[in-house]
Order: sequence, then structure tokens, then C-alpha cells
Amino acid sequence: MLNRYQNLHLIQQLDPEKDCWQICHLMLGYEFPWDTIRSLEVALMRTYCLPSISKLLNKTGEFIHRPQKRYDDTSIMLTEIIKWGFESERGQEALQKMNSIHRRFQIDNADFLYVLSTFIYEPIHWNQRFGWRLMCENEKLATFYFWRQVGKLMDIKNIPDTYQEFERYNQEYEKANFRYSDYNQKIGESTRDLFISWFPKWMEKPLKPITYTLLDDTMLDAFGFEHPSPLLCRSVEFVLKIRARILQFFPAPHQSDFFIDHPTRTYPNGYEIAKLGPVVKG
Repeated sequence: MLNRYQNLHLIQQLDPEKDCWQICHLMLGYEFPWDTIRSLEVALMRTYCLPSISKLLNKTGEFIHRPQKRYDDTSIMLTEIIKWGFESERGQEALQKMNSIHRRFQIDNADFLYVLSTFIYEPIHWNQRFGWRLMCENEKLATFYFWRQVGKLMDIKNIPDTYQEFERYNQEYEKANFRYSDYNQKIGESTRDLFISWFPKWMEKPLKPITYTLLDDTMLDAFGFEHPSPLLCRSVEFVLKIRARILQFFPAPHQSDFFIDHPTRTYPNGYEIAKLGPVVKG
């Protein structure tokens, strides 16, 4: 049986800046695979609370007509970079694909910065609430350095130099720009319905308010969603915290568990990075 904390011991010996990819690889692939995916889903939902982003996404039609493909494509590209690293051939191909997609649209650099920041801080916030163990300082800093380098490779400008500065940017940008819009609601409902579609049909009604418990009040207001009852919020939080406690007693995994290690709904027989992205109308 492998020591549950063996990866943590390794991570604490690594340099969070120089070894940021190796640390993030261990975190997503071995330490917190399920939690990281769930937290990044919340992170993406946060970005849809910005009318400038939700308006653009609504215009492309991907979230309305092909939400599962949009979800899988985004998850695959991000996971390719984390699994193989931004210096690897596959990581560079995923980055080039993302850049080619983004170049088709006029996206404000400030919005790019905010989206990048959510990939750093949302997994950390989730871990503070529901992690089977708390992230160590090296893991938090490595997450910052990893995504900062990804941002530079995406030609995002004015990325803050420190963890604290970028966190402050994240918080201040939300305060200044989160607000309700019909576009937010449309994209939010489409994404919510996508998540619910992964479960049996009879679960649809109870799952809607359960989904809302994972969104904070500012997000619910920006989407125009109904606030779930405090009792339901406490119940979901209790279940997730019990799950975390149970996981403490599991042995360390022998194999990685990346998103791309499994068949996806859109690509059950595999995918090519070059063919990911929005459907281009001819």
C-alpha cells in the first residue's frame, strides 16, 4: 500500500516556480483529480458572470447548440497542458490550438486576465472547503506560477508578478464587473443543464437546486438563479466534507486520473487536438 502522503512529501521538496508543472501534474493527476475538475467547472461558471464574456459565448452559439462539445474541448486542452506540460509537444499543440481559437474573437485583455486568475484561485478555494487535505504553500504557489506561464504563452498582457497581486486583481475585477445580464442567464442555464444531463432524467428536478449550492451569492445574482435554501447548502457541504474525510484513509493511487485518461462523451473513440474547438461554418 502506497503512503497517502508520499506525493505531498515530494511536492514539499520541489521548487514551486521551477517545478511548477511537475507539482500541478501531481495535483491534478494524483492528489485532487475529482476536486480539481469540479473546481474548474465552477471557475468557468464564474467567468460567465461577466456580460462581456457571456455575450461573446452566446454569439458563437457553441454553448447553446453544442454545450457538451464545448465543455469537452475546453477540458481536453487544459488537461493536455497540465498532463504533459507547456514545454511538451502535446502541451504546445494544445496551446497553439487555444490561441488560434481565441484569435478569431475580440477579447479584452482584462477579461483574459480574469479567466486566467480563476484557474488559479478557484481550485484553491475549493480545496479549502472540500479537500481531503489542505494544499501546502508549494502547491498554491506552483498553481500561480504554472498558470502565469500559460498566460504568457497565450500572449496575455500585464499578468501580476505575485500570487497576492493576482488574487487581489481577481477579487477587485469581480466586484467591478459581476452583474446580471440576459446573456449570463442564457449561458448559465445552458451550462447548468449540461451538468444535470450527465445524470438520470428523474434526478433533474432535485439536481437543479443542488447545483446552485456550489455557486456563491454573487454568481447566483449574476445568473438570475434562485438562491437555494440554507439547509440544502449545509447538507451538500456536509456530504462533500464527509467524502473528504473518508478519502484520507484511502491509499495513494497507483495510476494517474486525468480527464483525458478516460473516453469523453464527445470523443468516445479518442480525439485529435487539431480538430478541437468551435465548428467553423463554411
